[in-house]
Amino acid sequence: MAKYDFAGKVAVVTGGAQGIGDGIVRKLLKDGMSVVVGDVDPEALDEASAELTPSGHWLGVRTDVACETDVRALMRAAVARFGRIDALINNAGIGSVRTPLEETTRTAWDRVMAVNLTGLFLCAREAAPELRRHHGAMVNIASTRALQSEPDTFAYSTSKGGVVALTHALAVSLGPAVRVNAICPGWIEVGDCRKTSARRPVVHGAADCSQHPAGRVGTPADIAELAAYLIAPESGFVTGQAFAVDGGMTIKMIYEPDP
Repeated sequence: MAKYDFAGKVAVVTGGAQGIGDGIVRKLLKDGMSVVVGDVDPEALDEASAELTPSGHWLGVRTDVACETDVRALMRAAVARFGRIDALINNAGIGSVRTPLEETTRTAWDRVMAVNLTGLFLCAREAAPELRRHHGAMVNIASTRALQSEPDTFAYSTSKGGVVALTHALAVSLGPAVRVNAICPGWIEVGDCRKTSARRPVVHGAADCSQHPAGRVGTPADIAELAAYLIAPESGFVTGQAFAVDGGMTIKMIYEPDP
């Protein structure tokens, strides 16, 4: 694993109390960064706080990214506590229940869009002055569902496609002061890195692994490594891109076998 020198730098990570976000937070802390986590789940925040606050480089703020007031408070808390914002990782997101098109309600659609897409916009807007001031970087967590779909996942797939489009819009609008990229995770196993009440054993069979050209299911660390690179100076010529991190699944052709 690469190690970056993030000493003195500050990142805001949304949805950072568990899952992929937690993996990113731990990577950044390990590399010397101070991290402010915005998360809507108070139970997950409390557990993360008990473990990470003693380091002196972690701060948790209850945040619904779909709420403008919450997002402003999150960014202000980061500056008040650590004095600056050098990186924004827009990781917060929700899935949607698979529902046939005719049964998909406007309420369900709007909530997914509000969190996954509008929430990202709000975070980017509120963090932009600090990111410009410090020539920072932004990473948006999209999904391979931006590139391909499962049946009846209209809101989720559309929101993640919007994240990819918003990423290149932000890159050309905020550059050259701020670089903006996206990561599109595939199957990332988070069952063992969630809050205690939601944690479950992780068991992957041979079929789960073999369907990936890389030979295994992904982990939060796989996403965290790329996220760290994309906010580091070493990626200074990379912006406006969306990177699939999926063990090769989006490039694998699957045909029905001959009868």
